[in-house]
Amino acid sequence: MHLAYPAVLAALLFSTGLYGVLARRNAILVLMSVELMLNAVNLNLVAFDVWLSRTARETLHSGQALTLFTIAIAAAEIGIGLAIVLAVHRNRGTADIDKLRDTAEPHGPDEATGTDDEKTEDEKAEATA
Repeated sequence: MHLAYPAVLAALLFSTGLYGVLARRNAILVLMSVELMLNAVNLNLVAFDVWLSRTARETLHSGQALTLFTIAIAAAEIGIGLAIVLAVHRNRGTADIDKLRDTAEPHGPDEATGTDDEKTEDEKAEATA
């Protein structure tokens, strides 16, 4: 089998993942697109490892070892990413990335901090401390 087939498939997978990261607004779909991109890299690593092992006498299979590390890192990344998305969804009620960009800003007049005249003496003491 030629090296071009898995390389073209990996390029298509990576392009699809890149489009998903850039075009999607849902955080879970963005995480899935990142996984597609990592799988494209894994496919390239294994394909080039097989291609190089045919030409070299000593086979180290370093591409397959790197693929295992990438899979382990991707599993940890998706676990932490899903935990963050679930926590944000519980607090905000949405997983839309555009709506989550203003997480540090208040959403309405009732959530805004008051002026110095409206603050109590305890709040003023805590602000200066």
